[in-house]
Amino acid sequence: MAMRAYFDNAASTAVAKEVLDEMIPFFSEDYGNPGSVHSMGSTASKAMSSARKRMSSALKCRPSEIVFTSSGTEADNLALLGTMLRSKKRKLITTAIEHSAVLETCHFLREMGYDIAVMPADREGRVSAEKLEELIDGDTAIVSVMTANNVIGTIQPVAELAGIAHEHGALFHTDAVQAFTKTDIDVSKVDMLSVSGHKIHGPKGIGALYVRSGTEIRPMILGGGQENGMRSSTENIPGIVGMGKAAELAMSTMSGDIKRMENMRDDIIEEILRIEGAYLNGPADGRLCNNAHFGFDGIKGTDLVLTLSRMGVMTSAASACSAGSTEPSHVMTAIGRSASEALSSLRISLSRYTECREAELLIDSLPKAVRSLRK
Repeated sequence: MAMRAYFDNAASTAVAKEVLDEMIPFFSEDYGNPGSVHSMGSTASKAMSSARKRMSSALKCRPSEIVFTSSGTEADNLALLGTMLRSKKRKLITTAIEHSAVLETCHFLREMGYDIAVMPADREGRVSAEKLEELIDGDTAIVSVMTANNVIGTIQPVAELAGIAHEHGALFHTDAVQAFTKTDIDVSKVDMLSVSGHKIHGPKGIGALYVRSGTEIRPMILGGGQENGMRSSTENIPGIVGMGKAAELAMSTMSGDIKRMENMRDDIIEEILRIEGAYLNGPADGRLCNNAHFGFDGIKGTDLVLTLSRMGVMTSAASACSAGSTEPSHVMTAIGRSASEALSSLRISLSRYTECREAELLIDSLPKAVRSLRK
């Protein structure tokens, strides 16, 4: 079988073997409902409690502050809708480069009559404290700024922005789906924080929202009152167990993994920028350790992705949630790229399991793919 190199880890990661091993019994052996009082229910409940402790240890918070959800998207929705529908305030502030889980929620809230203010980003994808100071007022219920961008990897000054929000009596939420286990996160600075299992070598279909103790939000899914009334529905025990194990594994080697990914990413950037007409999107410094995002003059990103795929190299032209769209990425246009530049994009994202031989295949294949398409 021909070698395959996977560089779309920002879209989804491989489930770690240790994670899968812990999940399997909860599909076919210990499959009880954690709400049941018999021994199989108790086994499931204890497993969920253990996973919650693993998540709280990874995020350095209390287990009671972890709300399990079905995804990072649901966590974002719960944070924003839950806040606005509970608050008497009518304003929400976010940025132009958020994930669609945030932006579409804001669009929905705007249709409901809420005031949505959007902060711009600079050419490197950063938002400024000065702009937040300009927009925030006493009617602001919540500010939502992602920890790191899912497209170009820019890391935001979350602590500074959260401080401004708190000075004005507003809550602060951050979408940390891409950043969790890839950079240091301090939940003591924020009120809510979203993460997702399948971005950290855990399973799909599971996420979590950190909610600081005392923060009042309205639940969006009503029913049996699971998750301390914050998110009703029978809990996804295999997913919860898998996410807890994935977080524990990632945190145990995080500092070394970050350094290794940074070195590999920088080598890839150096080699790819040797290609004529190639340029880097996003900052040279202050970006996620596993993210490199490029533009190539005169080439469509989707064509490049397909050509590389035939060569055994998996990449992305956009975030997975918008990969089927023919429209330019809203992130790229928000940082000042033209429509044609935005459509010429290629995102390369590593994981802690990315091998040197995969990077070598990418570096060898990409110039050939570019030459082929330019002909």
